[in-house]
Amino acid sequence: MPALTLTPAQRADLRSAAHALNPVVLIGADGLTPAVLKEIDGALKAHELIKVRVFGDERDARVAIYESICDQLGAAPVQHIGKLLVLYRPTPDEKEVPARARTSGTGATVKGRAPRTVTVIKNSTNSGRRPTVKKVTVAGNERMTAGGIVKRAKKRQTSVKRQRND
Repeated sequence: MPALTLTPAQRADLRSAAHALNPVVLIGADGLTPAVLKEIDGALKAHELIKVRVFGDERDARVAIYESICDQLGAAPVQHIGKLLVLYRPTPDEKEVPARARTSGTGATVKGRAPRTVTVIKNSTNSGRRPTVKKVTVAGNERMTAGGIVKRAKKRQTSVKRQRND
């Protein structure tokens, strides 16, 4: 029995977040060694949600490895599909809510997700005044500069026909 259990809604959110991830740890012919467990533990500390690829043809062996990892590291099993295992373990101070399910509105931006709200704080030129705080919504094709200006990440495509007619 794993140390951490998830609701079906949390598991679905984590599965969708893990879809774009690449496997971080590969388990070869030697199976689950202490070195592999240490790598998985380090990856879970750094990323919370990881994929592990097992290069074994026996499904029962993969399921046993999956359950063993979850038991020994206190991780929650998210998904086992083919030779890929998806594991989730929150950081110690955030055990209640999965990190992927939280919304960020305090200036922290999550790359690749849009639209997102970013807090821009600009210091006043006058030393006695308060800094101005403004919340800006950034779309997927936009980025924030260091000065707090929203810019498009790529120029818009223009039609070749339109250029010739002008």
